[in-house]
Amino acid sequence: MERLAAAAPRRPGFTCLAAASQALGLALVLLAGAWMGVYRGGIAWHSPELQFNAHPLCMLLGLVFLQGDALLVYRIFRNESKRSTKILHGLLHGLALVIAMVGLIAVFEYHKKKSFPNMYSLHSWCGIAAFSFYLLQWLLGLVFFFCPGVSFSVRSSYKPQHVFFGVFLLLLSIATALLGVLELVLFKISASYSSLVPEGVVANTLGLLLVAYGAVVAYILTRDEWRRPPLAEELALSMDFKTLTEGESPAGPR
Repeated sequence: MERLAAAAPRRPGFTCLAAASQALGLALVLLAGAWMGVYRGGIAWHSPELQFNAHPLCMLLGLVFLQGDALLVYRIFRNESKRSTKILHGLLHGLALVIAMVGLIAVFEYHKKKSFPNMYSLHSWCGIAAFSFYLLQWLLGLVFFFCPGVSFSVRSSYKPQHVFFGVFLLLLSIATALLGVLELVLFKISASYSSLVPEGVVANTLGLLLVAYGAVVAYILTRDEWRRPPLAEELALSMDFKTLTEGESPAGPR
């Protein structure tokens, strides 16, 4: 069966921006790893200081890079089956949650071992909000889009909210990461930060990469002409699913 996607080729610039998003995402994760490795002593679970270093790296990898990639799945894999794309979308989000959980455990255990208070800064408030709503978003996605008992109309009604909060949570995660970068710099190198020491330059560069990554991903996601067009067989399956769950014929009133 001929696919509808063939009639809607990608617009010029999509491939370049998609590649740029991956390059920026990898760059910010690698730079965060270099920051923790070169200037903060590396990552290890046996030392409180080194255990903390897992927090920024895990949160950037999970709630920024992998979350962004999960959102881009429907733009990049335009000609794959909807089911395969949906499964990949959910798996990437699930992996992001697991990695982010490791990052949260690292920072809470660090605070406990050092007798530092928890949840007092704006960064921590935004971080817990981002993780909690991200987990809720993932669970709701499983219920609405993977459970066969959910009707077509309910899925259709929830989908715009799911899409909006997907983009919102990515932007919230990036904003939280920027607050975290600033907080870490002020705690660790506040005395020399104004002298443009190398560690400060690395932190500032990481912040710029976060902004650039968010801008590129958000731009791709908000271009209507780059949306994934439904395949012909998917339209047929959607009508069959609507018939089964709504009890009306495919040609009936909407």
